[in-house]
Amino acid sequence: MLSPLTVIPVEGLPEFREGDVLADAIAGAVALEAGDVVVVTQKAVSKVEGRLVAVDPDDPLSHKALVESEAVRIVRRRGDLIITETAHGFLCANSGVDLSNVEAGFAALLPVDADRSARRIRDGLRARTGLAVGVVVSDTFGRAWRKGVTDVAIGVAGVAAVIDLRGTKDALGRELEVTEVCVADEIASAAELVMGKSRAVPAAVVRGVDPAWLREGSVADEIVRPPAEDLFR
Repeated sequence: MLSPLTVIPVEGLPEFREGDVLADAIAGAVALEAGDVVVVTQKAVSKVEGRLVAVDPDDPLSHKALVESEAVRIVRRRGDLIITETAHGFLCANSGVDLSNVEAGFAALLPVDADRSARRIRDGLRARTGLAVGVVVSDTFGRAWRKGVTDVAIGVAGVAAVIDLRGTKDALGRELEVTEVCVADEIASAAELVMGKSRAVPAAVVRGVDPAWLREGSVADEIVRPPAEDLFR
């Protein structure tokens, strides 16, 4: 029998500032259980890691210079929209530079190493609670061919990024030949359902994930398709 999956918003967290310790705040705001996966938004991580940069609040395009400086490659331009490749290997709009949920006059940049950020939070939670939990750092990405945005994983610790089901059997006994499931993205997207974009809830707990997904050593780079395997760039 499958365990039910529960997604719990971590409410009552403060407006984070540079130097704040996310693990302390989260551990004090929610009762964790072994096997939980804690999802923390990129914006919260960027704030505590000092990844906010001043921009002109009166110029809606003043952050575009940051977009280009954070990019290793410009993939496409359309009007004010720039699709870029970041140093992390992500293909995304505007290099992940974001003006939402930050004070006017500032833009948030992606964490330098979101896997390291996730490990720091995971290790801090373990030190404070004695529990082994997974951590996902999430961000909001658009998707080719589909409208709307969804949250995806840009950093992981203590939880798999991708589960390889190749060689296993489907429900009818057929061998799966190409199926790899990005469980970290699925966890991030589930968490966003309770965090939202305007509720001031920068973290959530996903409880009841398959214990086989909880593993050490995964990194978000596993999610990024290598250029040689990518038919669309």
